[in-house]
Amino acid sequence: MEIVRHLAAYVAAAREGPLTAELREAACRSVLDLVTAAAAGIAAPGPRAARRVAPALMAGGALPIWFAGQGSGLAGAVWCNAAAAAALDLDDGHRIARGHPGAAIIPAALAAAQDVDATTEELLQAIVVGYEVGVAVGAARRFYANTGMWSGYGVVAAIGFLKRTPEEILAQAFAIAGIGAPNQLHAGAGPAFRAQEGSDVKEGIPWSGVTAVGALLLAEAGQTGPLRLLDDGEHFRLDGLVDGLGRQGYVARSYIKFHACCRHVHAPAEALLRLVAEHGIAPHGIDAIEVATYSGALRLANRPRPQGFTDIQFSIPYCLGLLACDGPDALMPLMETAVNRPEVVALAEKVSLSLDPELEARFPAETLSRVTIRAGGQSFISPVTAPRGEASDPPSWADLEAKLEQACRFVATPEQRRQLLAALRRLRAGEHAPLLDTLGTMRLSPA
Repeated sequence: MEIVRHLAAYVAAAREGPLTAELREAACRSVLDLVTAAAAGIAAPGPRAARRVAPALMAGGALPIWFAGQGSGLAGAVWCNAAAAAALDLDDGHRIARGHPGAAIIPAALAAAQDVDATTEELLQAIVVGYEVGVAVGAARRFYANTGMWSGYGVVAAIGFLKRTPEEILAQAFAIAGIGAPNQLHAGAGPAFRAQEGSDVKEGIPWSGVTAVGALLLAEAGQTGPLRLLDDGEHFRLDGLVDGLGRQGYVARSYIKFHACCRHVHAPAEALLRLVAEHGIAPHGIDAIEVATYSGALRLANRPRPQGFTDIQFSIPYCLGLLACDGPDALMPLMETAVNRPEVVALAEKVSLSLDPELEARFPAETLSRVTIRAGGQSFISPVTAPRGEASDPPSWADLEAKLEQACRFVATPEQRRQLLAALRRLRAGEHAPLLDTLGTMRLSPA
């Protein structure tokens, strides 16, 4: 049986069993974190463009474009809300898939749940199922490609679960989504590809949601896809791709971000902040910053003079300059006022990056860095540092609420943040209607 048929059978079977308490809590935490990222990113350039274009490109509808007071059809809502969620690189990520499932899957699940009038438990289970399928496919590939190449599988799974799509149609939808996904190979890793630069396309995550919605609708209308798309041992590790579905609990194994930038920036950011705090190092006294790291971090563009707002998120030198100048809140959230600051550029140009064989051997299972700051004739060396929010040391619900308060303080009033947190707590208590209402009626704008 083709792998896409196995995926479809798993989605259908998942409707028969209740969620465990652990997975239910993990799904609620994922929603809290994703809504935080979307609210914080509502005014960024990428989401602004998506909201302007959606009425012309997508059919109209009443599903909410979050925090904007606009409505759209299913594809338009998924596109705009995923764009906001991915805009600041504050959304969750998954180590084994090397990408970002939540920004694609959760907007799709929330929109589809509203579209079909699903129960709260069905919504949360759809999120769990979407992560299980999307991460499984992402983790099975033998090559690196950005999230949009595989996240559509998770979107099809989540929406198909909620719509109770028959298995045969769901299998065709997976095949169509796989072949129609954004082609991300040009942005991949290795010597054949250029360094990854920042752009508002965001790994094709928002558009992968559109193609996945389209794939499901096309399959329902009778279109077929290449069912053996995933049955290719040259490109996918077939052993284990489907055997563990439903037992992996991928939704509970994501990492959480506490800086608005690519995950490869986080370990050096934490190491630098620790050194600055421990030794009282002033930015004007820094002579050099040396970052020992792994190959994934070196594949970023890492421009000391980023080419615009989003490119900052993919520059270790510039992010470290911002943190040295402005302190630990500089990237929580990232603001457009951070662009083209001379004092930050001056520090960024003092940053050097090098490959450390020991840290490379632990990548991609771990993303570690060591930072040396040279100042006033002295050298201050950090220990090998991991980023905050790893799945091995997950943040608490209170930590995630604090993240929302901090990340959204420039776009939401204290009362709006209180209302949003109250709605998210209601979801955790078993009632998702207040959250859908809040997402659709609350209007956010930068201060």
